[in-house]
Amino acid sequence: MVDVMSEILKFQRDRDWEQFHTPSNLAKSISIEAGELLEHFQWDDDFDKDEVVDELADVLNYCYLLADALDVNVDEIILNKIQKNGEKYPICKSKGVSTKYDKL
Repeated sequence: MVDVMSEILKFQRDRDWEQFHTPSNLAKSISIEAGELLEHFQWDDDFDKDEVVDELADVLNYCYLLADALDVNVDEIILNKIQKNGEKYPICKSKGVSTKYDKL
């Protein structure tokens, strides 16, 4: 089984790109790539799935690199955020509705 984080970091190290991957640069890159992802949906929902998947991979790649730069575990921070969201959005109040937590 391939470890995604290891492969991302190997790709980065092999090219000596760590020097460019500061938290601020990575956050900017996430935003830029997210914009490119959103561009596929700008005017309609008729999109090329392969192109969208490539842009999604770019966003996720930079997210993993930012997690590494911040020395946090991706699984851990996601699980922590799910727990926080569970408290903000209890099932009994939020199931089937898109209301923001402060309006439930």
